[in-house]
This record gives sequence, structure tokens and C-alpha cells, in this order.
Amino acid sequence: MTPTESSNSEFFSLDIGGMTCASCVSRVEKALDKIPGVEAATVNLATEQARVRVKRGSSSLAEIISLVKKTGYEAKESSARGNLDQKNAKSFWAADGLGRVIVSFLLSAPLFLPMFLMPFGIHWSLSGWWQLALATPVQFILGWRFYRAGFKSLMAGAGNMDLLVAIGTSAAYGLSLYILLTSSHAHELYFEGSAVIICMVLLGKWLEARAKQHTSEAIRALQKLWPEHAKVLSADVDLQTNVGIGTDQYRDLPLDQVLPGDRVLVLPGERIPVDGVILFGASHVDESLLTGESEPVKKVLDSKVIGGALNGEGVLIVMAQAVGIESVLSQIINLVEEAQTQKAPIQKLVDRVSAIFVPTVIILALITGIGNWLYLDSISIAILRAVSVLVIACPCALGLATPAAIMAGTGIAARFGILIKDPQVLELAHRLDVVAFDKTGTLTIGKPRMLALLPFDQSFADADQILAAAAGLQLGSEHPLAKALLDSAKAKGVSPIATSSNKGLPGIGIEGVPSSGPFASQTLRLQSVASLEGSSQHDIVLQKAQACFEQGQTVSVLMNVSGQGSEASSPIAVIAFGDELKPNAQSAVDALHALHIRTVMLSGDNLAAATRVGKTIGIDEVFAQIMPGNKAEIIKKLQIDPDGRKHFVAMVGDGVNDAPALAMADVGMAMSTGTDVAMQAAGITLMRGDPTLVADAIDISKKTWSKIRQNLFWAFAFNTIGIPMAALGYLSPMLAGSAMALSSFCVLSNALLLKRWHPKHT
Repeated sequence: MTPTESSNSEFFSLDIGGMTCASCVSRVEKALDKIPGVEAATVNLATEQARVRVKRGSSSLAEIISLVKKTGYEAKESSARGNLDQKNAKSFWAADGLGRVIVSFLLSAPLFLPMFLMPFGIHWSLSGWWQLALATPVQFILGWRFYRAGFKSLMAGAGNMDLLVAIGTSAAYGLSLYILLTSSHAHELYFEGSAVIICMVLLGKWLEARAKQHTSEAIRALQKLWPEHAKVLSADVDLQTNVGIGTDQYRDLPLDQVLPGDRVLVLPGERIPVDGVILFGASHVDESLLTGESEPVKKVLDSKVIGGALNGEGVLIVMAQAVGIESVLSQIINLVEEAQTQKAPIQKLVDRVSAIFVPTVIILALITGIGNWLYLDSISIAILRAVSVLVIACPCALGLATPAAIMAGTGIAARFGILIKDPQVLELAHRLDVVAFDKTGTLTIGKPRMLALLPFDQSFADADQILAAAAGLQLGSEHPLAKALLDSAKAKGVSPIATSSNKGLPGIGIEGVPSSGPFASQTLRLQSVASLEGSSQHDIVLQKAQACFEQGQTVSVLMNVSGQGSEASSPIAVIAFGDELKPNAQSAVDALHALHIRTVMLSGDNLAAATRVGKTIGIDEVFAQIMPGNKAEIIKKLQIDPDGRKHFVAMVGDGVNDAPALAMADVGMAMSTGTDVAMQAAGITLMRGDPTLVADAIDISKKTWSKIRQNLFWAFAFNTIGIPMAALGYLSPMLAGSAMALSSFCVLSNALLLKRWHPKHT
């Protein structure tokens, strides 16, 4: 059972074995839909998996597996990790293994080689009995899988690719056997047709298996990031006194035995086994496969680390906060697997076609056989042309067209930090013409920084001395502006001056007496400008801070209040704070403009501040002083312009208050640096707080959608052209089998071209 559950429903993920085409998918889904309590079920041919949502307490996993097996397919619960590695580790002699392909070609080669020798004037062929001896093991041993699967589908009242292959090859084999037993004309035998069809289908299935393995590389790469063990420190190890940690001070435990709160030792070059916070050490950590960030990230004391990331040069001790299914890595894998299992809406068309495809093909084959028999008066030619129709119409390519592209596209996107969890996004992204950004935390860093320090009189103290005194007043404070001031002092290499007699002044600020520096023994007060109203200093400070206010910044003033009464106080400096733009915010907007997409910004800030940000980075339209609950309404208005034209709108945000707007938008994109609520409401999660990923997400979505359309066009065109050619005798059964195998391989190969995609803007 997957970790994704709700109070009324539970989700199961199953591995389904034995599916060969779109008809199999339809059949399994119908079987699942009939199970009591099943609310929704989706089956994916490319991943060979099913996801089932069941009303809690209605049907157990064992019951679901049992009912699926009754339809003729294998079913088992998907393992929590390593599933794709196990599933794609095909043995040499497996049903889709290379061994069966090689043996089938070795046995069939003497049957079809005479065809290649004839153009050179060499007329040679085996006797009919030798042909029978070589074709029989191919037909009934190597090809037994088609009989078994075809019979099961027939008993279930449905058809699939295996049934078509079994009928077609049996007809060619049976006709040849009849001629052999009743005539001595070996040149009229068609054993090579039935044998080569099986060879080509086996080759096609082997190529499919290999191509599917490549489409799943992204998931397998993520799964391999999981270390099998973790070095858990003993409880009596004191990090304050231990400089070196010996092997006797930790236990090497399996990962599933590590608990939150455990202290984990991570040596240089090892993968971090858990999500947590650094208690000891510093290093650079490679998170590229998790977030798409190409450069190693510096980690120091109290930095958060992600399980699966590669530790660099330093020894780290990490306190585990999330392990197993609660970890970021597990959630990433679940999101990508869920996206690859789900179906894009266009797949519904394919499902409707595949539901009637096999019966229709059998009818067309019968019409072909009867028509050619009546017109040509040759039962052998009629049967061969009917066989060609059966074989070339196998709906493998049709079933693989959409899921193969989704697997490849979502996999390569995940490698670069873009998690596409809703396949519907792929159909909408290419139509986007408006992108709306939340401001705070999306286009801006999301926390206040000191942007300016404007002294009134630098002859008495320079800017660094003023900063040291102001920072000293804020030592120990948890206020966001206090942290911004201390961070600025640290970044400038300024040491805060300790103060005494500190006291907070509710509604005003904080004051204290510096112990050293130019303001030693004087009482300083850091306060808001508004708290100066009514004093003679208010207008002076207001004039100094005017430019800061016009830019929407928050302003504090450092006052010397050593004298008696408010009139005796004098301003030392104006300190401005603001939420700084992300370095690549303008690049993100420029990239969207290059795609001819209009940009919009939604902000709760005042109009002046929001307009300044919008003009700085080139936003087309700014909505300011927007209440959190009104963002969804703005998105709705953007979707329909005053002329009644429909616009497709993407919303990019990171906070709880963005969730309604993300859900309202045609495409929601959430920054992973924000809240879980936002990520749940969005169809795309951006694993880095980098707004340029928005244009990249749209680009890979467009590329994936293009591959889906190309694959579906190829699959439908193949059958539209191939069936009439086979019916008219332009394709022999052997060529039909080769073309059918080639069509599936082409669809998968076309999807794999997505692996060459790279972000353009990051």
C-alpha cells in the first residue's frame, strides 16, 4: 500500500504481469472497476503497474490481486523501493529475454534464407519435413506464450495482441501442414511466415523491454540514492568532547531501523541516509539528482540536508528528522511514479479505440480472407493475406504511445528538479498564455534583509560603527528584522557591540546602552518611524527615509535618547529593510516573454512597492494589496478576458495562501521551498526556489505533449496504411510481423529522444 491515503480511501499500487497491448490495459481496468468498493483504477502499459483507489474497508489488497489473476494476468503488490530494478532485470531466458529471440532466429534462419538467395540465382530450400521440424518448436515452444495469453483473453471475453498473433501464426502453420500432408510441393509451404512472425514479435518485445527500462532510468537513479545502511551514533557519545569518532561508537544499522532523533554519522563521499539537520561538521553536498542544482551546496551547523544527497569533503553528524516514506526522496519517487502511472486525458481516446480494436481486426481479417478467396480463387493466398492483417494490426504501438512519452518526459524533468505529478498538465502547458506569480518567496527571497543604512552625521561614527551598535541592541531577539540586521552585520564582518540595560518598549522598539564604541554609555533606541509621530524629529526622519518608503521598504530609525525628554533625542541613522528580489527573477520573466507568455504578479504589498518590483523585472501587469483569499478570484478573471476569450493561466506560488489560486489555475506550479499545502494543490512542483524553472517546466511539458501527439499519429497512421496494404497482398506475413515489431520500437525510441532535453534557462 502506498503512503498516499485519505480518511475515506486507500490507495494500492500493483505490478501487473502479462500485459502486451492497449487491449490488455483496457481489460485489466475493466476487471478492477468491477471490484466492490473500487472508486478509481488506472493501468499503465509502459510501467506495467496499476494504481487503485478503494473505499476504506471495502476490498483488501489480497482480494484485488486474486480478482486480477482471474482475468489471466499476474498481479502482486509493488514494493516500496527498488521495484523497477527488479521488474526490468529480465533474465536471458525470460519471456522477453534475448535468449528466446536468438534461439527463434537460429531455428528460423534456414526457413527464410532461401528467399534472400533467390535474387542471386540460387534456388535452394529445405524439404517440407525439415521445415516442419524447425518451425514446430518455434510455433509451440517459443510461441507458447501467445497461445497461453491469447486463450486467457478469449476466455475473459476480450482480445489482445497475443490472440491476434496466435490466430495468425496458427493459420499459416496449419495451412503449411495441410499442404505438406496432401501435396509434395514444398515451395508452396509457408512455415517461414509463421516462424518469422514469432521471431519478429519476440524481438519486438525484447526491444520494448529494453526501451521501457531506459524510460524508467530517472526513477531507478533516484532509487539508487537510497543507502542500505546508516551509521547511528551511540547515545553516550558527547559531540562536545569527541573530536574523532571510532568504529566502536556507532552501529551500522539497516535504514528501516533508523528512527527520527537518531544521530547519524556521514563520512566524506557517502550518501546521506536520512533527512535531518547538521549537529556537527561542515561540508559541500551534491543534491543534483534531487533538486537539479548542478553545483554542490555548502552545509554548515544547523543546515538541513536531504537523504540521498552525496556528502563532499567533510565529516557530518546529522540528527534524523524524516526517514523512509516520510523522506523527501521517497516523496519525490512517489510523485514521479504516480505521474507515470496516471493517464493523460488524451489516453481516454486510445482506451475507447483499443476496447473495440481487436474484435474489429478479427472481423477485417475474416473479410480479407473471404474476399481474396472469392476474388482470386486461392485459399492459400486468402489465408496468408488474412494472417498479414491480423499481425500488422497488433495494437502494441497504440498502447505504448502515450505512457512511453509520459514516462520519458516526467523522468527527465525530475532529473532537473521539475516534478510533473499531473499528466493533464502536459496537455495544457503548450496552451499557456499567462503566468501569474506570487511575489513573496517566489520572485523574492521571502525574508527581510537590510537594504540600506543612511547615517545623519558620519563625522561622529561611520556606517560600520552604527551597524555594530544597532546589531548589539538586537542580540538574542527572534524578530525577523532583528535577524536581518544581525545577518547583515555578520555578512559585513561587523561584530555587534554588547549592550546593557536592555529593555523592550511595546509598540515602539528596543533600547540599551552600548558597552564600547563611539556610543559607549549612551542610551540608544531602535524604533519605528511611526513611533516618532508628535516629536520634533519626525519630519527630519521622514524626509531622510522618503526614498525608502517610495520603494515599499520597512524603515527603522536608530535614536540617541541619552538626554532628558523626547526633544533631547537625536536621530543617528535610518535603517531600511525589504524583501530582496531573487537574482534570476528577471531572467525568469524574460524567458516567459520569449515564449510569448504574458506575466502577472499578485502581491499583498502596497501599490508603490509592488509596482517597483514589477517594473524592475519587467512584469506585464501587477495586482497589489491583494488579500490571500482573493488570489483565486484574480486567476479566474485572468482566464476570461473582457472580450470573452479563454486564456490558459499558470499560477506560481509557495505559501498556504497560494493553494486556492494554484488549484484554480489551469496549471499550478509550487516551489518546494514553500509549504506542503501548496505542493499538494499544484500539478507541478519545482524542487528549487528558482523562478527560471517555470519556463523550463513549460518547455519540457510542451516537448512531452509533442511526443505524445507524434506517437499517436504514428500508431494510428501505421494501422491505417498497413491494414489495407496487408489486405491487398503488398505485405507478406513475414514483413507484417517485422513492421509490427518496428512500429513499437519506433514509438518507444521517439519517446526516448526526450532524454536529450536540457533546461534552457537555468
